[in-house]
Amino acid sequence: MATKLHSSKIIDIYSALTDTELELPVVNSGISAGFPSPALDFVDISIDLNKHLIKHPSATFYGRVKGHSLKNAGIDDGDLLIIDRSLEPQNGKIAVCYIDGEFTAKRIKIKKDEIWLMPENENYAPIKVGKDNDFLVWGIVTHVIKSF
Repeated sequence: MATKLHSSKIIDIYSALTDTELELPVVNSGISAGFPSPALDFVDISIDLNKHLIKHPSATFYGRVKGHSLKNAGIDDGDLLIIDRSLEPQNGKIAVCYIDGEFTAKRIKIKKDEIWLMPENENYAPIKVGKDNDFLVWGIVTHVIKSF
């Protein structure tokens, strides 16, 4: 089980355990969203989600989303983020940032000498990162795991 490293009202951060393997069957040809495919009778390929989703195990963490600021990006309250701390921040990427004592997940916007944390929900205001803010791009979101 993953270890909870930090909890806040915005996001909970967990360590990623990648020393286990779990091979699960996968339909390699894709799954039709229209008519059923007879290919489901011939599932014989497997996938290990640790290997598929986590490229840098020692730098990867999970984060549980709390809130709705990224709903228009398809990230909802309760979703599980896979966060890679080894990746460099890039304009337009969704990142987990530490600002003034709290973790938050936002799309980062870098323009000239400014950094903005952009929500993906019109009900939330962008956050301009200033020189007085205690700020760090903690990691880049690489995947989102949803429950339905």
